[in-house]
Amino acid sequence: MSNTLHSAEPEYGSTSPVSPSASQSELPGRRRFAGIRGRSSVSLYYLVCGVLTLVFLFPIVWSAFVSLYPPADASASPPKYFPSHLSFDNYRNLAQYGAGIWRYLGNSASVTAMTVIMTLVLCTLGGYGFSRFRFKGRNIIFVVILATLMIPFQSILNPLFVLLRWMHLQGTLFGLALVYTTFQLPFAVFMMRNSFDAVPREIEEASLIDGCSLMQSLRIVMLPLVMPGLVTAGLFAFFGSWNELLAALILVNDSSNYTLPVALLNAQSGQLGSVDWGLMQAGITISILPCAALFLLLQRFYIHGLIAGAVKA
Repeated sequence: MSNTLHSAEPEYGSTSPVSPSASQSELPGRRRFAGIRGRSSVSLYYLVCGVLTLVFLFPIVWSAFVSLYPPADASASPPKYFPSHLSFDNYRNLAQYGAGIWRYLGNSASVTAMTVIMTLVLCTLGGYGFSRFRFKGRNIIFVVILATLMIPFQSILNPLFVLLRWMHLQGTLFGLALVYTTFQLPFAVFMMRNSFDAVPREIEEASLIDGCSLMQSLRIVMLPLVMPGLVTAGLFAFFGSWNELLAALILVNDSSNYTLPVALLNAQSGQLGSVDWGLMQAGITISILPCAALFLLLQRFYIHGLIAGAVKA
């Protein structure tokens, strides 16, 4: 009886061992399967990214393509997918509208340059002060600055109009740049405070020990370190002032001081109130080019600036 039980134990208490040769023969198959799965995942990732890229680029490419349609083909109904021929008539008509497209481009460039410069100077000083100095009410003042982001700027255009008129700046490009700077400062100060917070205090203290003043330390040592945040704030100020329409439409009443968006709004009307789509697409293409070029040139700083302050040193 004991011999029978002893002989039966291997059947229930043990499993058949796997030979080393069989295990080694399965390794190449597993590696091949893992390689195929990895390549498939990468291919699927690039396929999805390619589709999304086409979706986002299609409106821009289509606008540029339609701007080369003859005016009759651009305004045809139903729309034509292919023109009878390519033409630059839309750009010529746009160049001859009003005071000329170069005048409106110059106005937009002037307002944008003044806005960016004033925003960068003020947000650098403000962000540095909020980051490095301790004074009474510091957090309360910072919260009040950020709270202005919750106020729709459309609701304060009438007070701004009255204020600019009282200052004799109503209808001027400098007055419009002041309004744009006011809109851009809250986010820019927030961005620069985070950028300065990410810089170790020991670096600044070392420059002060070496004999630098506070302004010298800010200009020579700190500014190169917070350059990504500075570029990000500048890009936001550029895009916000270059593309803004409503404030320029209300605050500027002199046609010679119109910015590009206002000029395009006035130039869109064709005969009998119809929209001249070819002219509009030409203007949109011209307005897109500076934004796209500037973003591509400063993309590296922009990405670093957005994550500035996410990790404390």
